[in-house]
Amino acid sequence: MKSRQSMSKAKHTQLLVPTQRILISPSPEKKPGHFNNKNDSNQSHAHSYRERHAITKRHAFIAPVPALGQGGWAPERSDRQPWLQLDLREKMEVTAIATQGRSGSSDWVTSYMLLFSDCGLAWKHYGQDEDTRAFPGNTNSEGVVLQKLIHSITARFLRFVPLDWSSIGWIGLRVEAYGCVHKSDVADFNGRSALLYRFNQKSQSTVKDVISLRFKSHGAYGVLVHGEGHRGDYLTLELYQGTLVLHLNLDDAKRYPGSGNVSVGIGSLLDDELWHSVLVKRSNKQVNLTVDGHTRHLSTTGVEGSLEVDYELSFGGIPIPGKPGSFLRKNFHGCIENLYYNGVNIINLAKRRKLQIHSVGNVTFSCSEAQPQMASSTFQSSSSSYLYVPLEPPGLWGLEVHFHFRTWNQEGLLFYTNGGSQHLVFYISSDVGIHVVFLVLFLPDLDVSDGLWHSVGLSCRGLKVSLVLDNGPTSAVDVQRHEDSVNGVFFGGCPQYSAGCKNPTVSFQGCIRHIVLNNQPINLTHVQQGLLGNHSKLKFDVCGIRDRCLPNFCEHDGRCTQSWDTFYCDCSGTGYTGETCHNSIYEASCEAHRQMESKSGYFYIDPDGSGPQKAMLVYCNMTEDVVWTVVGHINSGYVNQRVTGSTPQKPYIMRFNYTASLEQLRTLIGRSKHCQQEVVYSCRKSRLFNTWDGTPLSWWLDWSGGKQTYWGGSEPAVQQCSCSLAENCIDMNYFCNCDADSHSWVNDTGSLSYKDHLPLTEIVIGDTNRSGSAAVFSVSSLQCSGDRFLGNAASFYAGSSSLLFRTFEAELSADISLYFKTTASFGVLLENLGPTDFISLKMISVTFTFDVGNGPVVLTVTSPVALNDRQWHYVRAERNRKEASLQVDRLPLNTLEAPSEGHYRLQLKSQLFVEVSMSFERGSSVTFSFQMPFPVIRNRDRASQSPIRQPSRENVAFSFLTTHTPAMLLCVSTYHQQYLAIILANNGSLQIWYRLNRERRAEVFVPKAFNLADGQLHRVQMHREGRDLNVQVNTDQKYNLSSDTKMNTLRSLTLGKLTSTSAGLADLDEEVLWAGSRGFIGCLSSVQFNHLTPLKAAILNRGSSLVRVLGNLVESNCGALADSTTSQSISGKYIYIAARGDSGRDRLEKTTQSDSAVIGGEPEDHDRAMCVSPQCNLFNFLSVVQPSSLKQ
Repeated sequence: MKSRQSMSKAKHTQLLVPTQRILISPSPEKKPGHFNNKNDSNQSHAHSYRERHAITKRHAFIAPVPALGQGGWAPERSDRQPWLQLDLREKMEVTAIATQGRSGSSDWVTSYMLLFSDCGLAWKHYGQDEDTRAFPGNTNSEGVVLQKLIHSITARFLRFVPLDWSSIGWIGLRVEAYGCVHKSDVADFNGRSALLYRFNQKSQSTVKDVISLRFKSHGAYGVLVHGEGHRGDYLTLELYQGTLVLHLNLDDAKRYPGSGNVSVGIGSLLDDELWHSVLVKRSNKQVNLTVDGHTRHLSTTGVEGSLEVDYELSFGGIPIPGKPGSFLRKNFHGCIENLYYNGVNIINLAKRRKLQIHSVGNVTFSCSEAQPQMASSTFQSSSSSYLYVPLEPPGLWGLEVHFHFRTWNQEGLLFYTNGGSQHLVFYISSDVGIHVVFLVLFLPDLDVSDGLWHSVGLSCRGLKVSLVLDNGPTSAVDVQRHEDSVNGVFFGGCPQYSAGCKNPTVSFQGCIRHIVLNNQPINLTHVQQGLLGNHSKLKFDVCGIRDRCLPNFCEHDGRCTQSWDTFYCDCSGTGYTGETCHNSIYEASCEAHRQMESKSGYFYIDPDGSGPQKAMLVYCNMTEDVVWTVVGHINSGYVNQRVTGSTPQKPYIMRFNYTASLEQLRTLIGRSKHCQQEVVYSCRKSRLFNTWDGTPLSWWLDWSGGKQTYWGGSEPAVQQCSCSLAENCIDMNYFCNCDADSHSWVNDTGSLSYKDHLPLTEIVIGDTNRSGSAAVFSVSSLQCSGDRFLGNAASFYAGSSSLLFRTFEAELSADISLYFKTTASFGVLLENLGPTDFISLKMISVTFTFDVGNGPVVLTVTSPVALNDRQWHYVRAERNRKEASLQVDRLPLNTLEAPSEGHYRLQLKSQLFVEVSMSFERGSSVTFSFQMPFPVIRNRDRASQSPIRQPSRENVAFSFLTTHTPAMLLCVSTYHQQYLAIILANNGSLQIWYRLNRERRAEVFVPKAFNLADGQLHRVQMHREGRDLNVQVNTDQKYNLSSDTKMNTLRSLTLGKLTSTSAGLADLDEEVLWAGSRGFIGCLSSVQFNHLTPLKAAILNRGSSLVRVLGNLVESNCGALADSTTSQSISGKYIYIAARGDSGRDRLEKTTQSDSAVIGGEPEDHDRAMCVSPQCNLFNFLSVVQPSSLKQ
């Protein structure tokens, strides 16, 4: 292990980890950054973490570093980039790590990054998931935090990089690692070598293949696996521009030329000197290609499903037969380990010199490590990164510079010579490519902003300046004179106040390695130790380049380009717009076109908006009464198609293909209010269903391929035609005209209008083979009318109404748009929660809030006019990988750029809510039973042994409305005879009963002594912390409990009536039992106990053993219960809800179909009605929300 002192010349402490102990070799001088134990002596110390923490056998112990008991590491306070490095002595598979602060101090690390490496030169960040790299650390100096790694690490070196640390001290760290020895067979290929695996027979044919390996590459190109056959079959796995590409053909090239060739690529930047795992699995024509856990699936397009390979498979290159040392393609340069082909360990056979393996060139069986100068450094800032390297001794005019670089940026200074009046400047520019400025030398046709490594060789000798890029041809220019010597070189940029360095463009952002000045390799370890040159905003030993276009966050086939910090989407020709091509440029329906006063004609519509389906071309028929969306099929030329000669065994079949895909049509049908297709079937001696056993002679297939035997104008699941329902068939003994088997032409005509079956995809006719029989049919275009997402609305009363939707799928991008009108000054328009993530849309002004794991993001638009003016207001919120935006009416769009690093997936789990209310009748109750992960006695034992006392805390909040007393509002019991009860006494006063000690009587608190059973809505909030109890019912009141005991091992929570089977009845006091026996009659809303929301749980978990619902319990509306005003509908469309408190009348007296939604109440003594159509004039309404879209 090394403690790096970036500004000190002291020797580094080396900590090596053998099998069972740690060796500490102290440096001879005392250092501010050091390991020490409590009495400050550097001793060898072995300590097993397993003595205190159970680890499974698979997680075999590696080493503690240093012992998690005493001492610890603290870096020098002047160290700008401190880290702690662990050398495991050999490659290990690490499965877990643990951290602890420095013993007996105020020093610990609260978050850190973990890097790993094979050789200590090329490092890679470890991330627990794909969008974050930080681990949570410690909160004190003695606690141990264990992190089990989701994906194991295979490495020799681990590096811990502190990101944040103790606010009252400094960085302090002790670490341990867990895992097992990594065993492997390794082969090293030098770019001119290969291994050949020869078959026992002339050729080998397989229908299944499995190839697995791990590789580490020194270059961006190279063949890993290749096999081919004389028929034209081949399989090639190669690196191409840092991407792994699989080429495959299974067909006979002569019989099926070009039919089965497929290629698929996966991954990028795989030439990073780090190990990558590969798995190829083929079964016939189905192939899975997996790299580092990411999989792409492909199917070959050819005819055959077997791979026929002649003689041999080659690994590392493709030798040319008869030409030793010659290869068809660029060979692989790097290391391969654990190479298996269909279960055969290829490298192991080669190491044992088996006859099946033949070596070409020099293949060795240990992985050669990169040289120190190949270690990369990352230039992080486009404004302030630089590396200065002096030339010692300063020479006369003459300079040779060689280095490698990689970047995505199209501009950046690569280097600048320092000293004298003339400077050599080398930079990238977006307009002319690469510049080398002395006089002028530039290479405009080269793209070096592709993320690949590029080599540069620059020579200034005499009066000539020459440049070689990527070992290509030399570009040179003559100079007139030279003077002055060069005493140093700036790489990547210039210091802010440097007189000798002027940056013609921005600083370089990217990676640089292999710097050689005048034939002297530059050791960057000396730079980071402060022994050589100077630097700013550099990260040593790691290339931090990321491919921000993989995965491609540009939606709808948008083209992704990128810079170092971000990506950009080109939406040209996609039909979408926005930062990620998320928003459709087309209207969603013909109905929307009519609202824009369009006339009949062809239009593109996008029924799923920002969803994955493309827009489709339809005909919008704008009639006076209805707007029809018409989608034709390509069989329209077969109008009145005549059929003869068909039998049930050999029926006539016609397939219908539409001008839009079935997925697009299903979305259109789902959005429409009504859809239909007319089917005309004219017949002469051609029956449909008239058989002795009822077997249909003709039928049609629905959109999913399901067989349907009802005909136009009839209902599903009955073998009838429209004449049967109209009772006008020519022969009423049959259900269809054609079933009369008439010698004259008759027809069965009607419309198919059952939306779940549309569109018709195939028609089958099987009775036109008898003498004189024939049939003529035609199928119309699909026609749909109405838009279910336009013009609908829902009313929300008080703060307690709700609508419930399925989970909002908003992981990478989503948009929400709606109209609302209200008289309220505040309200939650929408909310969806996850384990930690959430999304919320609130009306204060209008606020859009979400958290993807990096902390809450808040966008607010403040309107110059009040939004609670009972006028419709439009809101649209969008969140994607690039930005979040909020639009209110026509006010300026508010946007916020998304961070380039950190979490980006919005993971929601719950359903989409706008609060929940429920109406309780006499005898109704909701009981939630808490899960017991261990037996009670085991919990009790664990609690007694716990070294840290858990806080005693309860949070309770709810709203209620009632006119009945006494009443049980909420009761929580434990397995230890403790309880909390909130009741209404006989006089209507609110009482809070706490019993925390079974040896004592319950304590009673009365925050409101007056009657709360007054038919008004009341809000109760309660919070206990230890002995302190805060209660809010309109005003805040504080109380003190006699005990701070925790409510241990919760048993159940009940809202409403307590029955004889309720848990914990024997522990309750008499007054509480009396209220519990009477239950609760009224409305409860927004109930919360700690993290639990029992009303939501009752809705989401019906049938669960954890939730028990007794009596008649319905979603309700406390605001509606509070008001007895009857609202009338202007439009005549309404939902009428009537009920009486204890009568036996049906709850739903009368309903009329409406496009509106309502949550109704239950008045006690009289009928009432409530209208929630957008045209309603509600005297007492608070808010109406009209969703114009909810797109994912």
